[in-house]
Amino acid sequence: MSGRRRAVRPQRTRFFIGCEGESEQGYVALLQRMADAGGLHVHLDAIVLQPGGGDPCAIVEQALKRMKAREKQAGDPYAFRFVLLDADKRGQQPQRDARAVTLAADILHLIWQDPCYEAVLLRHLQGCAQLRPPLTPDALVQLRQRWPEYGKPMPAARLATRVDTDALQRVRLVEPDLATLLDAVGL
Repeated sequence: MSGRRRAVRPQRTRFFIGCEGESEQGYVALLQRMADAGGLHVHLDAIVLQPGGGDPCAIVEQALKRMKAREKQAGDPYAFRFVLLDADKRGQQPQRDARAVTLAADILHLIWQDPCYEAVLLRHLQGCAQLRPPLTPDALVQLRQRWPEYGKPMPAARLATRVDTDALQRVRLVEPDLATLLDAVGL
């Protein structure tokens, strides 16, 4: 008697992606949708790291704690580990900034969003890759000038109306840390 063989599904490569807030979590959900549509076998585990209050060190500490707990729960380490951090708080407490980098060393890849997530999102848009608003409020104003429907937090489905594979190609040229994540995912 011959048995039917089950189709073997390749195991998905697990990514830990720590997010400062729900906006970044929506962005990671969009990347997951794009990866799925492209037939990529990845799982992007987007974790909102609260409380962090924007302090990079507190966010990295929270990321390490949450990452270790999730690895223990799954019984399997993440293949890749990233944290999205707004750079607007960097420099306010230099010792804590240095500690964040030390804690992350060889464990987490820090993706600094300069000065914030909205500025990086702005650089995805056609004709905006070179824009560098200096402050978070400026970034939000410039983004809303070009995308009036933008609101925080924006879910993946709404982000997809303006962020596509062409947008990822634009941003990867000016955001090398983010490009590292996109390359690892395969986007």
